[in-house]
Amino acid sequence: MIITILIFVAVLSLLVFFHEAGHFFAARKLGIKVDEFGLGFPPRFFCFYKSAPKKWKIKFGRKKIEDNIDVIYSINSIPIGGFVKIKGENGQDAQDSDSFAAQKTWKRAIVISAGVFMNIVLAWILISIGLMFGSYQSLTDQSVLSKNVKTSEERVRVFQISENSPAAEAGLKMSDAILKVNGVSVASESDVQNFINESGDEAVVTIERLGETKELVIKPEFNEELNRKTIGIAISYTAFIKYPWYLALVEGVKVTGQFLWLIIYTFFDFLKGLVVGQPVSVEVAGPVGIANLTGQMARMGFIYLIQFTALLSLNLAVINFLPFPALDGGRLVFLLIEKIKGSPVKQEVEAVFHNVGFLLLMLLIVWVTFKDIVGLFN
Repeated sequence: MIITILIFVAVLSLLVFFHEAGHFFAARKLGIKVDEFGLGFPPRFFCFYKSAPKKWKIKFGRKKIEDNIDVIYSINSIPIGGFVKIKGENGQDAQDSDSFAAQKTWKRAIVISAGVFMNIVLAWILISIGLMFGSYQSLTDQSVLSKNVKTSEERVRVFQISENSPAAEAGLKMSDAILKVNGVSVASESDVQNFINESGDEAVVTIERLGETKELVIKPEFNEELNRKTIGIAISYTAFIKYPWYLALVEGVKVTGQFLWLIIYTFFDFLKGLVVGQPVSVEVAGPVGIANLTGQMARMGFIYLIQFTALLSLNLAVINFLPFPALDGGRLVFLLIEKIKGSPVKQEVEAVFHNVGFLLLMLLIVWVTFKDIVGLFN
């Protein structure tokens, strides 16, 4: 449990660091002053800053820091998340040329959007690293083999198991490699399907899991829709594929784009289901649920963990870009309103919207967290 929590905190810190770094670098590049870039939340543990040309200082705790310095880089005591304090981000100091509030609309839009952009960049980096180290991929599309890639461990693997199915009851798990059915070696998905269909009341399935070979006795059921016996699994012929670094970077862009589009489509399909009252086919996880999933991925291996982190980063990007108050997308909406009406929305009015939005998000997180905890006990 402690290891799971530590890994989850590390993953969350990485996601937030890249997000806030996007705001930080965009603001600096556009000549906007950044007061502080912090990892974690206060109280401050220690900080460092440049007080004179080429002279860095380190201070611990909440000791007074001299005026007129460039940026404070802080490490804070609560090691979850992070923040960037940009001068004038809440509308103050609008008379200063280096204030966020004094900038043109397009500059402010770039700074606000930069966090989302960096989360997408992080996902690309992680996915590319995963492709370099190697991962299991489906060989349904044989075109992957035409590239300069290294393949090994070609197996028929399980990638989905139906709840309460014969396979689930027998203990079959996702990513298990099916080697034999009733003592006969399998070389394709159709081999597994045919051998299961030809079985009697029981099928002896030989699998490979984490380097160990096991035999499971599974009782197939007749599926009228498919007109054959099944055990309730989805399978694919896969191989462990390693890309050279230059191909991994290019393929990483492609895979990141595919994942991003899938997340956007799934998310809006989810919202559509809520609006029209249709049953939704996806589940929402809060901090507890995500921490639990992070622990599962870590136990499965490093590659699974970085791929899962990449998906979390893309989810964070999509959610943050929603036009909802308190999110980056909500702040862009107010910039759009300002552009249309020719003057900024009153700061007090915008603050109310963002505070209400933040409160609603906190209530949603509490509700989802409660469901996650109940789910863990169940």
